[in-house]
Amino acid sequence: MKHVLTLAVGCLALVAAVRAESGGDKAAATIELTDDAKASALTVRIAGKEALVYQYADDLELPFFYPVRSPSGKLMTLKIADKEKKQNYPHHRSFWFTDKIQLAGHRDVNFYAAYYGRLDKKDPKSAFRDRIKHVAFAPAPAGKTQGAARIGMKLLWQADRKTAYLDERRDMRIVALGSGEYFLDITFTVTASYGDVRFTSDAVHYAWPYVRMHPQFSVQQGGRITNSEGGINQKATNNKVAKWVDYSGTVDGATEGLAIFSHPDNTHPHKWLTRDYGCFGPRRIDKRSGNRQYVLGKGQSLTRRVGIFVHRGDVKAAGVVRRYAQYAAGKL
Repeated sequence: MKHVLTLAVGCLALVAAVRAESGGDKAAATIELTDDAKASALTVRIAGKEALVYQYADDLELPFFYPVRSPSGKLMTLKIADKEKKQNYPHHRSFWFTDKIQLAGHRDVNFYAAYYGRLDKKDPKSAFRDRIKHVAFAPAPAGKTQGAARIGMKLLWQADRKTAYLDERRDMRIVALGSGEYFLDITFTVTASYGDVRFTSDAVHYAWPYVRMHPQFSVQQGGRITNSEGGINQKATNNKVAKWVDYSGTVDGATEGLAIFSHPDNTHPHKWLTRDYGCFGPRRIDKRSGNRQYVLGKGQSLTRRVGIFVHRGDVKAAGVVRRYAQYAAGKL
């Protein structure tokens, strides 16, 4: 049963008419968030068109955003491929946030690879042993940004479907920029509520968060990775320091892209994971990065704030540099 929910305390979705600036022109748009409780999917529509969907079903190993659509409506990201099609890294989840951690006194759990671990290894439909569980939608913190809709999520990182490892909070602000472009300002906060948590992710594979671009936008298909320092593609951007990274490509004659901005509130400088085949995202600072065995003490929290800019044109035409400056200055 589908239903539209309004922006209010305790609501699961929002409907907000917003006004935002695109270039110097004001463009009216409607941001509508519709929760389909049966499918456990929260759909974001901008000006009546699907922009992205938050997938949070209880039988998933972790919540993720899929699809994420370009301004012209194309699939920008990839999740599990059809059974008939071979896909490398089937655990990739379009746009997602996870890690490999160990709660004091308990086993090391790779939530990043939870897709490969089921309670009954012989049953492909058996429940996942470890998971990040969507607990509830919750109102965003007090305060409104003109021209934006907000929503919050509460999640639980859980081992063996019973042992709580981390609490997580996500706060998301959605801005319609006109011409089908949109911006997401998302803060991910994990809290060690149940004891000391050691981050054991390796130095090669993790990012906070990840985005997996659809193959049609990949470098192999003519796409391009660009970072804030002028690096191009994986060779010059992977494990390099940057403030933002953009992935753009031309599909069916339309050039579009997705940029991830690392907010100045994050600790800088930090490096990035990038892959020509389509995966990319920011890492933590080196002393809290993979293979450093960083420990988050009981009661402590760790936060990552990023902007997701879905745009028309390439880096230059979309004004990615200008948009990052606006974001950093609190004007986006």
